[in-house]
Amino acid sequence: MREALIESGLPLAPLVEGVRQDSMEELERSLLALAGEYETGGTGRRLEVRQRVITARQHAEWASRSRRAGQARRESKAEVLLWIRTWLENPPLFGAWAALRKRACHRGPDAM
Repeated sequence: MREALIESGLPLAPLVEGVRQDSMEELERSLLALAGEYETGGTGRRLEVRQRVITARQHAEWASRSRRAGQARRESKAEVLLWIRTWLENPPLFGAWAALRKRACHRGPDAM
């Protein structure tokens, strides 16, 4: 059902949309939206948002271990996992970390 809503193109609440992993841009956008939900929510809402991100981490871990996945896919999922784990460590700081990570990655492998 969620996939049908996403494909509809309608704007969705961050908890309905979840963590998008189709591209790094979508991953960043959806994690930032969930960070906003996390920061403004009460305890119950924070737990709900956190659980959504944990589920996304599990899905990325499964995809990264798939024997059918090629090396490029495993490397891509490793980066996705880094972003998700960083979000889980400190959601309010995630936006600043993401900006630094993108800047470091665009400079090349020696920048990190």
